[in-house]
Amino acid sequence: MNGLRVIPTWRHGRERLYVCLPDGRNIAWYDREAARVNLLGQDREDDVLRALGPFITGPVTVGPPPVPTPAELARLALHPDDDLAPNRPGESLVVALDRDPGPTHRLRPDPRRRALAAEQAVGDALDRLDGAGWHALHSVPLPGGDRIHHLLIGPGGLYAVHTLHARKQRVRIADPMITLGRREPYPLLRRVRSDADRASYALTAEVRPVLALVDPATLSIPTAPREVHVLTAAQVEGLSQRGGVLKPADVEALHAMARDRNTWARV
Repeated sequence: MNGLRVIPTWRHGRERLYVCLPDGRNIAWYDREAARVNLLGQDREDDVLRALGPFITGPVTVGPPPVPTPAELARLALHPDDDLAPNRPGESLVVALDRDPGPTHRLRPDPRRRALAAEQAVGDALDRLDGAGWHALHSVPLPGGDRIHHLLIGPGGLYAVHTLHARKQRVRIADPMITLGRREPYPLLRRVRSDADRASYALTAEVRPVLALVDPATLSIPTAPREVHVLTAAQVEGLSQRGGVLKPADVEALHAMARDRNTWARV
């Protein structure tokens, strides 16, 4: 026996198997997803591979840890309070409801809870694209109390997604007006475009506006609205089919910039 121990851990949703000396110091780790064994020193390579032998499946690359990319360095330097990546879908609404739950008994459901359920449905769908080279940020704060519900960044470009709860209601869109059920029409598409324009300014890159409708009974769009993609919650994962716009390094750099709260301070 060489005295080495293998300790499994999870980092950022990925499994790593660390190889440790008897005193607890790490000398290597095995990243299953990347099929790579990263060595902190070449002198114990044979011992490390013997210790990892029962855990390795298939061919692996062995060598020193890769040099961090500029995007990774920017993420490591970001203060946790300024990192928007941990935001949950509807984060702002979750915080608001925790602070002020509202009356215990209401004649009608709290509209904030309906809005939260809608953002969670769309946000969960966008989060499922993470393994396909996309990144989703939620509740991106803007000056003046506004926020972008979801920001999607990936090979197919950048999308500012605004979510609208429309369960079992008729929706009619006549740019820029939206009519929900029997309510008065209101110019929601102006807000959707404005969010995308502000994101474009902050990131110095084109951001396309998207309106995601959650569970509408019917949808009527006599004339396609200018620039805005109108989708249902079930269709938002289809955005991942778009590609050929950004290289992986550009996606990572834009994600690193977008997750920094300070990026949005002057838009």
